Amino acid sequence: MPDGQLLDPRAQGQARRQSAALPVLGSGAALRVVLITSRETRRWVVPKGWIEPREQPHRSAVREAFEEAGLAGEADPEPIGLYAYAKRMPRGVVLPTQVLVFRFRVARLLQDWPERRERERRLFTPAAAATLVAEPGLADLLRSLTPARSHPA
Repeated sequence: MPDGQLLDPRAQGQARRQSAALPVLGSGAALRVVLITSRETRRWVVPKGWIEPREQPHRSAVREAFEEAGLAGEADPEPIGLYAYAKRMPRGVVLPTQVLVFRFRVARLLQDWPERRERERRLFTPAAAATLVAEPGLADLLRSLTPARSHPA
């Protein structure tokens, strides 16, 4: 644990859960993913957030895609994977967090959305996006979207 950060006592033995949308457009060589910047650190991330009580996780991913990235579309009901990260909370508290990731098929990029003035939104190839995100598990999921290259025998 880095200096100045405390593990949240509520996190003893269990990570909290969030859901994330992995927004995709196009297919094959034209496949693109949408990344946004986080509000505070300006790192490249996917839209994600806490799952509301009685909310299905893939519906939470749809809500986050709209609120944070201005995306309209549909999320698959089954996650394509998960990754873990240390969520920084107020007063330097760190909360171990597990993120369920849902493929989100983008139907429209909206011009206006709730967090438009707080974030940047850009399209990347999956390989480029994988090099930009900080979480190794998320980078692995992004790389898995890239078709495997054929290698000469």
